[in-house]
Amino acid sequence: MYGDGSAAEPSEAEAVFETMLEEWSRQQGDTGRFESSTLIFREQAVRRFAAFAAAYPWQWSPGHVDGWIDDLMERRRAQLTVRGYRTALRLFCDYLTSPHNRWLTECASRFGRVPAQVVPDGEEARLAGYRGDPARRPMTRKEVQLFLDHADDQVEVALSRGHKGALARYRDAAVFKVIYAWGLRCSEASGLDVLDFHPHADTPELGRFGSLSVRSGRRIRGLPPPRRTVVSLMPWAVEAVEDYLGHVRPRYRGNHQHALWLTERGGRLRTREIEERFAAYRDALDLDKALTPHCMRSAYMAHLLEDGADLTYVQEQVGHRFATTTATCARSAEETA
Repeated sequence: MYGDGSAAEPSEAEAVFETMLEEWSRQQGDTGRFESSTLIFREQAVRRFAAFAAAYPWQWSPGHVDGWIDDLMERRRAQLTVRGYRTALRLFCDYLTSPHNRWLTECASRFGRVPAQVVPDGEEARLAGYRGDPARRPMTRKEVQLFLDHADDQVEVALSRGHKGALARYRDAAVFKVIYAWGLRCSEASGLDVLDFHPHADTPELGRFGSLSVRSGRRIRGLPPPRRTVVSLMPWAVEAVEDYLGHVRPRYRGNHQHALWLTERGGRLRTREIEERFAAYRDALDLDKALTPHCMRSAYMAHLLEDGADLTYVQEQVGHRFATTTATCARSAEETA
């Protein structure tokens, strides 16, 4: 896999590296303090660094880490992701250099070199000014309102011109309201079915639309697709969905299917189509070209937190594995306010 700079065969070096990762993951798992998703994330981070450095742990240096962090920042990886990768790598190096483990002796014997703690101190100050992907920042309340109003206006424009696309414009307006009002990813919105809405004890006044079951969350390798229930919090969006289901969706070909959002040909509306419509409306309004549909999901989180919602509650609503992810969104909202 990587040149090891020693007389050892590459296969031996690779086997040692794999054993390091396996025993590190087992040691963390034995504490009972970490979710399996955390262990998977940490292992993937270390593997990505090793691939970037094209070297094994006993060859790593602080220079490798600096280059990796620079590369991640140049590729505009999210700030939280960069911090998570750095933390995972530091923990792995702590494990390798601990005198309670065997790797200092093992590597010296096999390769004539030993692992070191290569994650430099002071990196947090460097990352503090890094904001990651601008496409992740929340839309402001003004931007959300402007965007949703424009989407509604396009229905009237199509109707006044006798345009056959009026149904699609109405569907699109409803899609964007659902993305914002339930804090969904594009893929989650695309994967919705009609029967995903259910009553909820916390919102009995909303009837069968009291909550939304999300079955198409972001997958983590090695784990089943995550599912979550999102409590409906915006009655105006429920009214939009009811109107769409009662007056628009029945006019689509293939309305006997389960998909909530249908195309003119009777198929399921795809993520790419939602993204393209978002970009068209965004550009028509001359909004920031960095904005994506994900910014509506970020706005949902940010606006709930601004209104006093508990951080843990918002985390559960959006299905984040870590509360720090949700907290980062809150800080982004303050920066864009």
